[in-house]
Amino acid sequence: QLQLVESGGGLVQPGGSLRLSCAASGFTLDGYAIGWFRQAPGKERERVLCISSSGGSTNYADSVKGRFTSSRDNAKNTVYLQMNSLKPEDTAVYYCAADRLCWVLPDRYDYWGQGTQVTVSS
Repeated sequence: QLQLVESGGGLVQPGGSLRLSCAASGFTLDGYAIGWFRQAPGKERERVLCISSSGGSTNYADSVKGRFTSSRDNAKNTVYLQMNSLKPEDTAVYYCAADRLCWVLPDRYDYWGQGTQVTVSS
């Protein structure tokens, strides 16, 4: 079974950091771009960044530039989302998605994780 599994979400205070993981099973992430998305209640799912299959380039949403980064560990078949200087407006369910290319629209991605909740609150 091909699947992605996110982990690492939780409750963090404003200004804090979290690192999310996206692990693949049933297939290798090598050769796949990974998009990180989030969806807050009542809002549409938005892409926060996408890391290319090589890891050589990353596209960021303006709202997370300078605060979020992503990295790949192909040996562990895992991609990470490092989130720093978190703000209350970053509160959402975060998803990772895989496809051969980085797309802005979520419906272009072949594989999705189940999501992990991130809550930024004091």
